Parts: sequence; C-alpha cells; structure tokens
Amino acid sequence: MKVKIISHTMNPDKTIAASAKLCYSPVGVEEITENLTEESTEKFLNRLMSFSHLSPLEHVSFTFAIEGVSRTLTHQLVRHRLASYSQQSQRYVRLNSFEYIIPPAIEENEEAKKIFIESMKRDQEDYDNLVKILVDEKSKKLIEDGMDPEKARKSVEKESIEDARYVFPNACETKIVVTMNVRTLQHFFEVRCCERAQWEIRELATEMLRQVLEISPILFKDAGPACVVGPCPEGKMTCGKITEVRKKFEELI
Repeated sequence: MKVKIISHTMNPDKTIAASAKLCYSPVGVEEITENLTEESTEKFLNRLMSFSHLSPLEHVSFTFAIEGVSRTLTHQLVRHRLASYSQQSQRYVRLNSFEYIIPPAIEENEEAKKIFIESMKRDQEDYDNLVKILVDEKSKKLIEDGMDPEKARKSVEKESIEDARYVFPNACETKIVVTMNVRTLQHFFEVRCCERAQWEIRELATEMLRQVLEISPILFKDAGPACVVGPCPEGKMTCGKITEVRKKFEELI
C-alpha cells in the first residue's frame, strides 16, 4: 500500500481559525488574519475543537494518492460521500497482468494462499480469453466492410474490456486519488481506524492520519477511533482492546 498527500490547503490552521472567527467578528477576514499569531491560532483552535461548531473545518482539505489497495477497500472508501474521488478505470485501462491484494490471513496459510493465487491466475486467463473473443466478434463486421483489421480491433477494444472486466475479483489492485476536508477526515478516522473496521481500510485510515498529523497536529490531535477520547461506542460489539488502541494512537501522535 502506498499513501501520499499530494496537496492540501495552505496554512490549514490559520484558514480554519480565520473562518471560525469571522462568524463572531465585526471586522473582515484580512484584519482577522493579520492578528492571528501562531500562538493565538493554536489557542483558538484548541477551544474550537472542543465545541460543536464544525463547519469551519470544511474549508481545509487534503488530497491523497493511494495505490496498492483492493477494490474491496475502495468499495468501502467511496461510501464516505462528502469527498472527491478519481479512480483508475477498468473500462479504459486494459489489465494484461493485473495485480491483486492478498489478505494477511490467507497469506499466512499455505493451503489457502495456493488456492487464492490459482484463482487469480484463472481470472487473468478468463479475462484475456473474454477480451479476445469479444474483440474478434465485434471487429468481424468492420473488417468485412473493408476496415483495416488492426484499426477495427482497436476500435472495439474499449467496449470489449468493459464487459470482460466483470470477471475480475474484489482483490484486484487499484489506484485512487481522494480529497477530503478536515471534518470528513475526522469522521473517516473515527469509524475506519476502529479495530472493528476491515483490516485493509483500517490500515489505510491509520496511515492517512499519521500523515495529516505531520502537517497539522492541532487539528488532528484527538483524531482516531472514538475510544481515543471517550468510551467505546460499539456496545456489546466492542473489541475490548481500548487500552491497547489508545496507546497505539498516542504513539502515532
């Protein structure tokens, strides 16, 4: 898994502080910003983060480039709707040798891993065969009508691979660019850093949190699963590891 912040709002702390202060100030943003020192910004944000006034957090966003993750993960990721996504297309990109993600429990079991890898090989073979069959069939009439065979095959490739892709598994590796504002990120970390989240998206969320903390530790100092700053909200479904989880995220900060 590769995760990298490729851009973010400049001066995130001051941007949010100025936005929040504007709501209660008779003066404009320019004057507010001029009076914001590093010390006063930190003091104000610490107060703001304890309130329920969360809309100013939406003025700052972070953009992540994510690679080496499965379609299983991205199916969960895009459920966070207040975000922007650009994902590698299986309609336009022909996967002649697709990569895949092996879950740790399968990786650690020799018999399970063998079955898994054989399944991936069959998927690739089936995909290749389906593409060939569909391209041959769809280009046939074009060639009969006098089109150059190579040009005919190329012209029908996209619609052929967009049907053949149905054979690919959820394990198929994908790449995606994600933009989330701070408010959305805090919610994302709360539910996806939790031990009850699926292992892969939990790993992603934890790495994303580690990276935003390097840029703005004030905004994300209490981020992570809900049990970091309060009781576990999962009730009977709790993982029962609150001490270990809190230590993990204290060390992350």
